[in-house]
Amino acid sequence: MRGSLAVGTVGVAVGLAAAAAVGRGLSSLLYGVGPYDAATFAAVAGSVLAATSVASLLPARRVARVDPLMVLKGD
Repeated sequence: MRGSLAVGTVGVAVGLAAAAAVGRGLSSLLYGVGPYDAATFAAVAGSVLAATSVASLLPARRVARVDPLMVLKGD
């Protein structure tokens, strides 16, 4: 899960930087929201990180149940 959250965090950081960079140019397309609305940025970042956590939870739980000795034996 740590690796998935690291990738998600980097993706959120890059996405927020890109959104801030193109925000002024897209301001004519926005209705009722400013181009640099902090609440929107925080909500989107939180949603993406929550989705990353949920998506990585099932595989992480599945791997945690595997016996390490059986994996090392290759059976």
